[in-house]
Amino acid sequence: MKYIGMPLGMWILYKQSFREHLVSVFGYSVQEAKEISASAKQRYRAIIKKIPAFEKTDRFQMNIVSCAMLSAFVLSMPRRPTVEKLTVFYNDAMMTVPTRWFCRMSGKKKFSEKDVRGMKKTAALKAADRNPYSWNMEFLPYPDGSGYEVRFTKCGICTLMKEVGLYELVPAMCRLDYAMADAGGASDFVREYTLASGGPYCDCGYKKKR
Repeated sequence: MKYIGMPLGMWILYKQSFREHLVSVFGYSVQEAKEISASAKQRYRAIIKKIPAFEKTDRFQMNIVSCAMLSAFVLSMPRRPTVEKLTVFYNDAMMTVPTRWFCRMSGKKKFSEKDVRGMKKTAALKAADRNPYSWNMEFLPYPDGSGYEVRFTKCGICTLMKEVGLYELVPAMCRLDYAMADAGGASDFVREYTLASGGPYCDCGYKKKR
């Protein structure tokens, strides 16, 4: 994957937030946070370089880029964080004003014909069959019309974080689904299983808010 493009844009958009939360969540000094960030940038570029290019119709490129960024920061920390601390760090670092705006805009289109059509196309794509850093999913509308479930059987985040030795920290990324759904304002997010916790799949349920 080329660094110029989405990976560079994501770094520019979130680098300051990540650096600030190294201080507020983990207690690193401002100077330590700067050093960790500088190291993370180099690791991030190296990780991105090893990831194959995504197909044009694959909607999950942003997910793997976010994973690469978080992985680069963790690998640059002098102390390995716990899942609990990393969950707080990732949530707070990612849920910036631009992210919340993006979630609100997405929420306005949730459950629309275009949204459902896009989900069906993504399910049919089965991109992870060709790119292990992408996702395979099923689209399962609720019979009562109250929303739908997206069920993932292959996960690019699991692949990448296992590769870089951070697999036990995958749940820290999974929790962001709740925050993003809440910021979208259109649905309540429900989940029973994740692949990272040994489940048969990752279920992402979106129930329409009344």
